[in-house]
Amino acid sequence: MEIVRTERLRLRTATPDDTVFYHALVNDPAFIEHIGDRGIRTLDDARQALLAGPVAMQEERGHSLYVVELSEGGFPDGHVPIGMCGLIKRDTLDEIDIGYAYLPDWRGQGYAYEAARAVLAYAPTIGIRKLVAIVSPNNQASNGLLRKLGMAFVEFRHLVPGDAGSNLYSIEF
Repeated sequence: MEIVRTERLRLRTATPDDTVFYHALVNDPAFIEHIGDRGIRTLDDARQALLAGPVAMQEERGHSLYVVELSEGGFPDGHVPIGMCGLIKRDTLDEIDIGYAYLPDWRGQGYAYEAARAVLAYAPTIGIRKLVAIVSPNNQASNGLLRKLGMAFVEFRHLVPGDAGSNLYSIEF
C-alpha cells in the first residue's frame, strides 16, 4: 500500500516480497555499526523479521517503517527499493520514533532527507503530534539530517541499562 509519494520516491508498506532487499539492508556494515546487528543471517530470518516487525506494526498501529523506492530508472515495475523510512513505536520510548536506513549506493543523494520530510508531513495526518528520533552520537550524517529536518536535540539518553547511549531529538506539530 502506498503511503506517500515525493518527486523521486514512493514510500509503501513492507511485504514479504521485500525479503531480499531487507536482508541486504540489515546486513550492511553501516546499518550494523549505527543501528545494530539484528542477527538476521538468512533470507528466512529476514522474512520472519519483516513479518514480526514492519508488517505486524502496520497492522496493529497503522504505521511502521516503510519501504522507500526510487520511482525512476527504467526498472521493470518502475520502482527499486533503496531504504526504509517511517514511524516506529519502540518499547524504550514514550513517543513515536522516526527511523530510516538506506543501502550504500543510495546514500548522500538527498533521498533520506526527501523521505523523512514526507514522513514528517504524513505523521500529523494520522494523529501524531510529536515525533522523536534516536541516533548514535558518532553518526554525524544522521545527527545532521535530524537537525536539517527541524528536530531539536533533547538529551543524550541510555535507552536500556548498559547500552552505548543515543542522542534523542524531538519535533512537535
